[in-house]
Amino acid sequence: MPIKIANDLPAFKILEEERVPLIRQDDALRQDIRPLQLLLLNLMPDKMTTETQLARVLGATPLQIELTLLRTESHMGTHTSEKHQLGFYKVWDEIKDQNYDGIIVTGAPVEDMPFKKVDYWPELSNILNWACSHTYSQFYICWGAQAAMYHFYGIEKLEHKSKLFGVYPQRRLHRVHPVIRGFDDVFSVPVSRHTGSDYKQIKDTPCLVPLADNEETGICIAADDDHRRIFMFNHLEYDRDTLDKEYRRDLSRGLETEKPANYYIERADKGVPVMNWRAHRNLLFTNWIGMVYQGTPYDLSELEDLGCDGNEE
Repeated sequence: MPIKIANDLPAFKILEEERVPLIRQDDALRQDIRPLQLLLLNLMPDKMTTETQLARVLGATPLQIELTLLRTESHMGTHTSEKHQLGFYKVWDEIKDQNYDGIIVTGAPVEDMPFKKVDYWPELSNILNWACSHTYSQFYICWGAQAAMYHFYGIEKLEHKSKLFGVYPQRRLHRVHPVIRGFDDVFSVPVSRHTGSDYKQIKDTPCLVPLADNEETGICIAADDDHRRIFMFNHLEYDRDTLDKEYRRDLSRGLETEKPANYYIERADKGVPVMNWRAHRNLLFTNWIGMVYQGTPYDLSELEDLGCDGNEE
């Protein structure tokens, strides 16, 4: 089934050319069904790339989805035009009286900072608390997952000796959990981060369930025991060339960076990025959407409050 996004959003043309199922706003109004209402809190500086990546995988799921884009009001991104942000993104004050089936919170390039030093941390904390009573399910990605772990459970992040960068095999830890239904025992996931949530603290938190990990990169996927909070610490949503672009960007800045591991196939002296995570990327989001569809009430005013106000000191 198609994903409903604004007709003039730049992602629309890209996804249309890729034949990702889309539906125009005026066509959606003629269909007598309730699409899932999803909110995307995009904390990345290049918002257009991230919104396109996530719209692509949501468009591959079997239900009609209406996607609302959200940004922080206390911090305006600098790598995306103000016109784009003001034209396509809402801020929390504009949507806080509404309910949604789910929210996705992306990563952000602030992992070297303490959480409370991030300039939009108070606003983000308010949104995370709000999501407990105004969304059925929450899906946190990379730094967004670290931030939610800290906010709700007091789990600290740890700095790695060097950047974890590349495509790493992840071990499936749970046989029957619906988030990873259909996953292989070992599957590949792009990783790009300097930090990670304290895995021991995650394991020691009774209401959290580790679902996949790697000995070198740590936790990959976790969920709460109600299946309503999903944490993806890496980047299954990445495109084929995302790690390549990050690598070349760092080189252009004069940074000492290693080639992304397990990513290039050498052909005629040229490294060719290999994408071997597409199927599990689509499966993860399809599983999540299926869980949301089965659990969320038809009338969103009947949402059950998770009753979580954060565990920060």
